[in-house]
Amino acid sequence: MQALPKPTGRYEDFVDCCLPCLNEKLGANFCAIPARGIQPENSERDRHFPSVVIPSVARDLKLTVPHTVRVEQRGDYLDFQLNDEQLHLKKTVREFAEREIAPNVMKWDEAGEFPLTTIKELGKLGLLGIIFPPEYGGAGMGYVEYVTAIAELSRIDGSVGIIVAAHTSLCSNHIYVAGSEAQKKKYVSKLATGEYIGAWGLTEPSAGSDAGSARMTAARAKGGWVLNGTKTFITNGHYADAVVVLAITDRAAHTHGLSAFVVEKGTKGFRPGKKENKLGLRASDTAELIFEDCFLPDENLLGKEGGGFVDAMRVLDGGRISIAALSLGMAEGAYGAALKYSKERQQFGKAISEFQAIQWKLADMATEIEAAKLLTLRAAAMKDAGMKTTMESSMAKLYASEVAVRCANEGVQIHGGYGFIKDYPAEKFYRDVKLCTIGEGTSEIQRLVIARELLKD
Repeated sequence: MQALPKPTGRYEDFVDCCLPCLNEKLGANFCAIPARGIQPENSERDRHFPSVVIPSVARDLKLTVPHTVRVEQRGDYLDFQLNDEQLHLKKTVREFAEREIAPNVMKWDEAGEFPLTTIKELGKLGLLGIIFPPEYGGAGMGYVEYVTAIAELSRIDGSVGIIVAAHTSLCSNHIYVAGSEAQKKKYVSKLATGEYIGAWGLTEPSAGSDAGSARMTAARAKGGWVLNGTKTFITNGHYADAVVVLAITDRAAHTHGLSAFVVEKGTKGFRPGKKENKLGLRASDTAELIFEDCFLPDENLLGKEGGGFVDAMRVLDGGRISIAALSLGMAEGAYGAALKYSKERQQFGKAISEFQAIQWKLADMATEIEAAKLLTLRAAAMKDAGMKTTMESSMAKLYASEVAVRCANEGVQIHGGYGFIKDYPAEKFYRDVKLCTIGEGTSEIQRLVIARELLKD
């Protein structure tokens, strides 16, 4: 039998892809599980590509209950399966969303009403601190569970999904990743339980994709810092009890002159500004944050002085996975609505689902959603295994967001004229999904990130 080629490039250290080297490389204890594909025992393919269980060890946390995502070999592909606990979480979130969120979706959307009571309920359920350990008020789970919850919420209403995503993987996670023990105890514990709502501020009116061109400043003062400037397009801005913002502390150092700070609601010199009147995701609050001679004590510096940009990029690796999950959920919602409508709508004496033109649309939507799901779960599983996910996060975010746009577009087309009116969910998905190709790095930026990772020596 001809030997399989040796791995090269980013996988060159994984000699023969065997479990011992995986364990040594990742510092994990992977266990072989039976492959479900019909193959001879001890085959060459089995030796090179064993099935494994990937443990959820999010950022080296010591969880009391192991959470795993099973990756099994079946023929020539890998089949990501949620375990029983993850399936139970998925069912619980879906039932909550259908019971508590679905009846209010259009009311919230039309009024641009922030669903504060519902978000607080999610906090009580532990869904605002899924990725944080119990000692900080979290659920002690991982990114696989996190993306599962975000997708289920977004399947019903993307506004709720993005509120939770910005709160968890941007604000709370930045404090968790870069903060001191005192800051984690003070802020993450309240954010993870929903006592506090969080926001994260990087974007400015003149600094979007080019975050290094930020103008907001933090000048040293006796005992602390004085912040001046404006942030824009900040999710949860008006409702946030704690905000993480980046400001220039050394303009000459460019991106290495950006530092992060935690600002609490009610701090003198800090206030939310204009609330944006948006095309979609209207129930999520998007606002300006205005800082005018806002004094912060030294203890509010988050991480090292000048380390804010590097920490922000680490945070965005996880944040982009959550936007992939947001996209995935809305794509599934748009597809589900289109599938249901196609079976009910009668034309020319039969359901339109019996026409090949509609069938092909549904087939393409379902196929692309499954591909997006696998990319998203892969990035989440790698994150839980403590691996770097810069490229994989961007791939998942790029593909899932563009799939969501295509699915929402086809959903409107399948609904025809009814897809253009608010009596059906198709038009709302159509309006909501576009943000996914823009927020937390546009599709163009994701392609740059992916290319940069591919071209590294």
